[in-house]
Amino acid sequence: MSILAALPKDKRLATRDLAHFHGVPKEYLLKALQQLSNAGLVDGSIGKSGGYKLAKPADKITFLDVVTAIEGNKSTFNCTEIRQNSPCKIPKSAFKKPCQVSRVMYKADEAWREVLRETTILDLVKQVESEVPEEILSENRSWIEERIKS
Repeated sequence: MSILAALPKDKRLATRDLAHFHGVPKEYLLKALQQLSNAGLVDGSIGKSGGYKLAKPADKITFLDVVTAIEGNKSTFNCTEIRQNSPCKIPKSAFKKPCQVSRVMYKADEAWREVLRETTILDLVKQVESEVPEEILSENRSWIEERIKS
Protein backbone atom coordinates (compact mmCIF):
# COMPACT_ATOMS: atom_id res chain seq x y z
CA MET A 1 0.00 0.00 0.00
CA SER A 2 2.85 2.40 0.73
CA ILE A 3 4.35 1.75 -2.71
CA LEU A 4 0.99 2.46 -4.34
CA ALA A 5 0.62 5.59 -2.19
CA ALA A 6 3.95 6.86 -3.52
CA LEU A 7 2.97 6.48 -7.18
CA PRO A 8 2.43 9.63 -9.21
CA LYS A 9 -1.24 10.55 -9.68
CA ASP A 10 -3.10 8.23 -12.07
CA LYS A 11 -0.15 5.85 -12.46
CA ARG A 12 -0.36 2.12 -11.84
CA LEU A 13 2.11 -0.60 -10.97
CA ALA A 14 1.73 -4.14 -12.30
CA THR A 15 1.20 -7.01 -9.87
CA ARG A 16 4.35 -8.76 -11.09
CA ASP A 17 6.41 -5.64 -10.35
CA LEU A 18 4.92 -5.23 -6.86
CA ALA A 19 5.56 -8.92 -6.18
CA HIS A 20 9.12 -8.67 -7.47
CA PHE A 21 9.80 -5.56 -5.37
CA HIS A 22 8.66 -7.34 -2.20
CA GLY A 23 10.12 -10.74 -3.08
CA VAL A 24 6.80 -12.58 -2.84
CA PRO A 25 5.04 -14.83 -5.37
CA LYS A 26 2.79 -12.94 -7.79
CA GLU A 27 -0.14 -15.28 -7.05
CA TYR A 28 0.15 -14.64 -3.31
CA LEU A 29 0.15 -10.88 -3.78
CA LEU A 30 -2.66 -11.03 -6.34
CA LYS A 31 -4.98 -12.63 -3.77
CA ALA A 32 -4.32 -9.79 -1.33
CA LEU A 33 -4.73 -7.16 -4.05
CA GLN A 34 -8.07 -8.70 -5.08
CA GLN A 35 -9.27 -8.52 -1.48
CA LEU A 36 -8.08 -4.91 -1.23
CA SER A 37 -9.88 -4.16 -4.49
CA ASN A 38 -13.11 -5.78 -3.25
CA ALA A 39 -12.89 -3.54 -0.18
CA GLY A 40 -12.51 -0.44 -2.38
CA LEU A 41 -8.96 0.30 -1.21
CA VAL A 42 -7.14 -0.27 -4.49
CA ASP A 43 -8.18 0.06 -8.11
CA GLY A 44 -6.96 -2.62 -10.48
CA SER A 45 -7.11 -2.82 -14.24
CA ILE A 46 -5.95 -5.35 -16.80
CA GLY A 47 -4.26 -4.96 -20.14
CA LYS A 48 -1.06 -3.39 -21.36
CA SER A 49 -1.44 -0.38 -19.09
CA GLY A 50 -2.95 -2.45 -16.28
CA GLY A 51 -1.87 -2.57 -12.70
CA TYR A 52 -2.88 -1.21 -9.33
CA LYS A 53 -3.18 2.18 -7.71
CA LEU A 54 -4.88 3.36 -4.53
CA ALA A 55 -8.63 3.81 -4.92
CA LYS A 56 -8.70 6.71 -2.48
CA PRO A 57 -6.21 9.06 -0.84
CA ALA A 58 -3.61 7.49 1.44
CA ASP A 59 -4.78 9.62 4.38
CA LYS A 60 -8.25 8.03 4.05
CA ILE A 61 -7.02 4.41 4.27
CA THR A 62 -6.19 3.06 7.71
CA PHE A 63 -4.18 0.01 8.62
CA LEU A 64 -7.41 -1.41 10.06
CA ASP A 65 -9.03 -1.03 6.62
CA VAL A 66 -6.19 -3.06 5.10
CA VAL A 67 -6.16 -5.74 7.82
CA THR A 68 -9.94 -6.10 7.71
CA ALA A 69 -9.93 -6.36 3.91
CA ILE A 70 -7.38 -9.18 3.97
CA GLU A 71 -8.02 -10.96 7.27
CA GLY A 72 -11.68 -10.17 7.86
CA ASN A 73 -13.18 -8.51 10.91
CA LYS A 74 -12.81 -11.43 13.30
CA SER A 75 -10.95 -11.08 16.55
CA THR A 76 -7.32 -12.15 16.68
CA PHE A 77 -8.23 -14.22 19.74
CA ASN A 78 -10.61 -17.17 19.71
CA CYS A 79 -11.75 -18.40 23.11
CA THR A 80 -12.35 -22.14 23.16
CA GLU A 81 -13.70 -22.17 26.73
CA ILE A 82 -11.19 -24.69 28.02
CA ARG A 83 -12.49 -24.04 31.54
CA GLN A 84 -15.36 -26.33 30.68
CA ASN A 85 -12.92 -29.20 30.10
CA SER A 86 -12.09 -29.40 33.78
CA PRO A 87 -12.33 -32.87 35.35
CA CYS A 88 -14.07 -31.20 38.32
CA LYS A 89 -17.49 -31.26 36.66
CA ILE A 90 -18.22 -27.57 37.11
CA PRO A 91 -21.77 -26.78 35.96
CA LYS A 92 -22.08 -24.69 32.78
CA SER A 93 -24.04 -22.10 34.76
CA ALA A 94 -20.74 -21.17 36.46
CA PHE A 95 -19.42 -19.83 33.13
CA LYS A 96 -21.70 -16.83 32.66
CA LYS A 97 -18.83 -14.39 32.08
CA PRO A 98 -15.86 -14.86 29.79
CA CYS A 99 -12.81 -16.06 31.70
CA GLN A 100 -10.14 -13.65 32.86
CA VAL A 101 -7.77 -14.67 30.06
CA SER A 102 -10.44 -14.01 27.43
CA ARG A 103 -11.19 -10.59 28.87
CA VAL A 104 -7.52 -9.61 28.74
CA MET A 105 -7.11 -10.95 25.21
CA TYR A 106 -10.25 -9.21 23.91
CA LYS A 107 -9.10 -5.96 25.52
CA ALA A 108 -5.67 -6.36 23.88
CA ASP A 109 -7.33 -7.07 20.53
CA GLU A 110 -9.34 -3.85 20.79
CA ALA A 111 -6.19 -1.87 21.71
CA TRP A 112 -4.42 -3.33 18.65
CA ARG A 113 -7.38 -2.40 16.45
CA GLU A 114 -7.39 1.13 17.85
CA VAL A 115 -3.73 1.61 16.84
CA LEU A 116 -4.52 0.26 13.37
CA ARG A 117 -7.60 2.52 13.18
CA GLU A 118 -5.51 5.61 14.09
CA THR A 119 -2.71 4.93 11.59
CA THR A 120 -3.14 5.73 7.91
CA ILE A 121 -1.17 4.66 4.89
CA LEU A 122 -0.03 8.28 4.59
CA ASP A 123 1.40 8.01 8.13
CA LEU A 124 3.40 5.00 6.96
CA VAL A 125 4.65 6.85 3.88
CA LYS A 126 5.81 9.76 6.05
CA GLN A 127 7.62 7.38 8.43
CA VAL A 128 9.37 5.67 5.53
CA GLU A 129 10.39 9.02 4.06
CA SER A 130 11.80 10.22 7.39
CA GLU A 131 13.57 7.00 8.40
CA VAL A 132 14.88 5.40 5.22
CA PRO A 133 18.10 6.94 3.85
CA GLU A 134 17.54 9.18 0.81
CA GLU A 135 19.84 7.08 -1.40
CA ILE A 136 17.62 4.02 -0.85
CA LEU A 137 14.43 6.02 -1.39
CA SER A 138 15.87 7.44 -4.60
CA GLU A 139 16.87 4.01 -5.87
CA ASN A 140 13.41 2.64 -5.05
CA ARG A 141 11.71 5.61 -6.79
CA SER A 142 13.81 5.07 -9.91
CA TRP A 143 13.03 1.35 -9.97
CA ILE A 144 9.30 2.03 -9.64
CA GLU A 145 9.26 4.90 -12.15
CA GLU A 146 10.74 2.56 -14.79
CA ARG A 147 7.75 0.26 -14.31
CA ILE A 148 4.71 2.45 -13.67
CA LYS A 149 1.70 2.37 -15.98
CA SER A 150 -0.55 5.24 -17.01
